[in-house]
Amino acid sequence: MKDTLLEIKDLNVIYKTYEGTVAAVNGVDFALDRGKTLGLVGESGAGKTTTALSIMGLVPSPPGIIQRGRVTFAGQDLLTLPEKDMKKIRGNRISMIFQDPMTSLNPVLSVGLQISEALVAHQNLSEAEAERKAAEMLEKVQIPGARYREYPHEFSGGMRQRVVIAMALACNPRLIIADEPTTALDVTIQAQVLELMRSLKEEFATAMIMITHDLGVVGEVCDDVAVMYAGRIVEMGSLDQIFGNAMHPYTLGLFRCIPDIEEESSTIHPIEGLMPEPLDLPKGCPFHPRCPQCMEVCRQVVPEACEDNGHRVLCHLFGGGERRA
Repeated sequence: MKDTLLEIKDLNVIYKTYEGTVAAVNGVDFALDRGKTLGLVGESGAGKTTTALSIMGLVPSPPGIIQRGRVTFAGQDLLTLPEKDMKKIRGNRISMIFQDPMTSLNPVLSVGLQISEALVAHQNLSEAEAERKAAEMLEKVQIPGARYREYPHEFSGGMRQRVVIAMALACNPRLIIADEPTTALDVTIQAQVLELMRSLKEEFATAMIMITHDLGVVGEVCDDVAVMYAGRIVEMGSLDQIFGNAMHPYTLGLFRCIPDIEEESSTIHPIEGLMPEPLDLPKGCPFHPRCPQCMEVCRQVVPEACEDNGHRVLCHLFGGGERRA
């Protein structure tokens, strides 16, 4: 029997704007086991960050509205908790690493103080104890503890990202959500940060959701993969299932965008067209305007999920029944 830490069921999130209603997340379902890493993959605008903000209780309202769904963490539905209870969970049992550390860190507070604040708030430590623990966390992310009193501008981009990781891990959370944590880093530093995150995740036995558009990152750190498109998870399975037997035309298109370094004449085949406008999603399957295997039913009917041995795909090519859009 699986040891499920997080389960999301039928999550639907919209944003009310002057232009109209943006359908950001449309019926997302997935589960994450303790100690495992899930890669949430897709283009910008797929709904990955909104899904993460829903888990954290940080969907801006207005304009964001969680219309329906459940987000069950360790047996509690987070969507039903009052804000005072979410504050006890946020930064303590669930932490988030954002993609730009300069906007995550307060420029007028030392990095050590920003780490120790969470320890004082959530673990009832004295300021002296929190300072000592914060210095230890800096050491764990390969930054000398003596730099506790330095400010974010005194660190490089890679070191600032390590500080954010130290902040996220300070209270030993059960779940970390990493929102494209290596996007702003060069390739060498990206590899170092990913290795650091992987080793610390194992040391602290923490589950993780890795939000990214980079399949290379997914292959490095994830156990399972969920591919998002236009607010839906169109394919989900283990790393081996997705990398070895991708089924959805969108997932296959993402893989065709990766150059083959073993082939001198390797050609990249980009997916034609653009992500649909969330203010006006197409009828039927949202991917059908870009799909090379589009059928007439795809233009009219939203496919139901078809699942085999934990590998789930949302596509008419693989059956799964029909539901009118």
